[in-house]
Amino acid sequence: MPFDSSIPYLIMGAFFGLSAGISPGPLLTLVISETLRHNRKEGIKVAVAPLITDLPIILLTSLILSRLSQYSLVIAFISLSGGIYFSWLGYETLKTEVPDIDIKKKKSGSLRKGITANFLNPNPYIFWLTAGIPNAFKAYERSLMTVILYFLLFYVMLIGSKIIVALLVERSKNFLRKKTYRILMLILGTALLAFAAWFFYEGIKIFAGR
Repeated sequence: MPFDSSIPYLIMGAFFGLSAGISPGPLLTLVISETLRHNRKEGIKVAVAPLITDLPIILLTSLILSRLSQYSLVIAFISLSGGIYFSWLGYETLKTEVPDIDIKKKKSGSLRKGITANFLNPNPYIFWLTAGIPNAFKAYERSLMTVILYFLLFYVMLIGSKIIVALLVERSKNFLRKKTYRILMLILGTALLAFAAWFFYEGIKIFAGR
């Protein structure tokens, strides 16, 4: 198979990853909030969460593709669970105070938060079901190396872009005044609550349509 026929899938993998990495969403919001509340290391922990969560998500969406009759029920359940979890994250972020000098000594649980957030976010499931897995199958038809590079470029761009966001936020954090910090955390907390409301809406709408 000519390499030229693989290029569109490599570009597609990189584009999908970059788009998912920089698009506003719960995980990106969590990267920013954990970096602000603690440090860039905690933000990066959230950024790498998809490396842990996506394999079972990919396997699950592959199973769903073979049993489409169960698709809506699974997505509805994930959406409602995500609504509950992001409501809690939003509340936690809203009540965050300006960190004191000992905040880095406290256990942040950033990686756990990132893993949980990604599992309960329906967007990865929908992405892999509607675009990620179907295009991976097509890439595999070209060659094994094509599908490997497809996934590799996707995750390099996805994780890399979120890490860059954490680094940029860490640099700007040193210049944030107390008032600015509180305003930013209020915005991030409100955004998380907005995501929670959207997930509740989507889950209820799917259940109502069954």
